[in-house]
Amino acid sequence: MNQATISPQCLIIDDEPDILETLCITLERMRPAVECSTATCLAEAYQKLNTRPFQLCLTDMRLPDGNGLDFIQYMQQNYPHIPVAMITAHGNMETAITALKSGAFDFISKPVELKQLRQTVQTALNLPQLRNNQIPSLLGDSPVMQNLKRTIHKLARSQAPAYISGESGTGKELVARLIHAQGARKDKPFVPVNCGAIPYELMESEFFGHKKGSFTGAVNDKQGLFQAAEGGTLFLDEVADLPLNMQVKLLRAIQEKRVRPVGAHTEIAVDVRILSATHKNLNQLVQEGSFRQDLFYRINVIEIPVPPLRERGEDIPLLIQHLLENLYQKNQASTMGEQAPKISNSALDVLKKYPFPGNVRELENILERAQTLCESDTIQIEDLQLPKLNFDNAETSGNQGQSGNSLDPMLDNVEKETILKALEQTHWNKTKAAELLGVTFSTLRYRLKKLKLDKI
Repeated sequence: MNQATISPQCLIIDDEPDILETLCITLERMRPAVECSTATCLAEAYQKLNTRPFQLCLTDMRLPDGNGLDFIQYMQQNYPHIPVAMITAHGNMETAITALKSGAFDFISKPVELKQLRQTVQTALNLPQLRNNQIPSLLGDSPVMQNLKRTIHKLARSQAPAYISGESGTGKELVARLIHAQGARKDKPFVPVNCGAIPYELMESEFFGHKKGSFTGAVNDKQGLFQAAEGGTLFLDEVADLPLNMQVKLLRAIQEKRVRPVGAHTEIAVDVRILSATHKNLNQLVQEGSFRQDLFYRINVIEIPVPPLRERGEDIPLLIQHLLENLYQKNQASTMGEQAPKISNSALDVLKKYPFPGNVRELENILERAQTLCESDTIQIEDLQLPKLNFDNAETSGNQGQSGNSLDPMLDNVEKETILKALEQTHWNKTKAAELLGVTFSTLRYRLKKLKLDKI
């Protein structure tokens, strides 16, 4: 078997001979060596695509008969399985972001840093060879979930920063993990961080690390989250909770792909993909001035909205079955039954009508509570202990009133008791009580006020 058969193939498009030569020499010296085929214009590139199977393409932005964006769009339509990296002028982030939105795998800035070039090429070659109809596994067959699966499949083969939006409990971190698991970085770390849970005074150290002696208590060098995610994915959950001064430092780290540990004199190059999420409205926060517009555009190259559970009611029976089986396996050691409990048709009908303000997380909490209370092998309505939730928009919906949002009459009097039990279990910590109930804190606060429990 000759070398051409086993070497990865790369098509490089640039009209400058010196750059073509530098790129070819660098790739051919990699291990394994990458065999390069060159083109100086789009017409020549299109012709060469028909001559052999390529695993990667590199294209300059400016070409004699068009530009790199034209090539990316052509590849998306005809060769979507081949990753394309765009070579852009240094500092031209607007062009780079446009390329990523058009479907580019990644971008490389001129003058080309050879280390970054090798990293980008290696990451592209690590992409799993997926067929076009393969999509990540995600529970649910509703139209909105099918669309979400297709989006995840597409983004898994890109390095573009992605912003995952959606209400609390919809599964935003699961979406981020699926993007990572199906991509070229799947064998590298996935590092999730809740931005709202890091104390303000420790944020810079947590993200970028610190040197020994840089501040009181820094008794050793510490690796930051960016370094911990090297080669992999850094997932910034609840990114809207970052203070403005930290947003500035995060923006620079993302743009320059470098971080400076606290107390260090030099920066460290980092290679991470950024995925971020929040349940808040970032557009609104930008308008209010509490979130930087430049950071918003940098992390929001592509937005992935995760649908709330109430918009995919047809998935509820499948989710219930899956969650009950998982809960049974988790608690099997303390359960007497030989199989997971079932759910009665009447209880299933009630859950289908329930609005789930806490989404899938709330459904799991409801089922765990019901499984504990259930005295037979079948969960009944009374085991669910659902609160009767009335949302603000229901109060302004004409004649619907409470009757339009009420559940089974048997549930009308359990809400107050359920909330009080949750408060007692959490020693009257309302934040923890909301988590236990599977609802947002604002929803719990609203219900406490309605039930005249807010003074307790």
